[in-house]
Amino acid sequence: MDVMMTLQAILLTADKPLSLEQLEGYFSPEEALSRAGIRVALQGLAAACAGQSFELKETASGFRLQTRVAFQPWVQRHEDSRPSKYSRAFLETLALIAWRQPITRGEIEEVRGVAVNANVIKTLLERDWVRVIGHKEVPGRPEMLGTTRHFLDYFNLKSLDDLPSLVEMKELDVDKLQLELMGS
Repeated sequence: MDVMMTLQAILLTADKPLSLEQLEGYFSPEEALSRAGIRVALQGLAAACAGQSFELKETASGFRLQTRVAFQPWVQRHEDSRPSKYSRAFLETLALIAWRQPITRGEIEEVRGVAVNANVIKTLLERDWVRVIGHKEVPGRPEMLGTTRHFLDYFNLKSLDDLPSLVEMKELDVDKLQLELMGS
């Protein structure tokens, strides 16, 4: 059995990233494949993807095979649904939650200088990019918001440390970000 090819088949058919532990579960005890062996095979698979239209990507939840960004315009043509467009308020709210978590809705409004539309928070919760991670110990006990693993996976991040710096974000063109989000 070629472990690298087996991992490729598993990852090609998975509907979400798979951790090393999950990948290890695909092999029987008789095959005696350790996590270290799986990691070596994954490194080989990543190298084998060079020059291909897809790549092996590690996210917060594990590993997945995905189409390279350069091929997204063609891949999107066979999708039935139109990608979502996100408003500036949506993107600013998401950015504040990502960089300043845990953060309350009131704190977001204080930074942005305007009220946060309830639909923005609702959409972030529905997409599973944001979750309530607790309540602040102040009168009214407002919800504290933070990002989820799904957020990290969607944006191809292993951890929040992979987020661009605030300096990089200030230089970011929001219209360019919108196009990138539509392609994800």
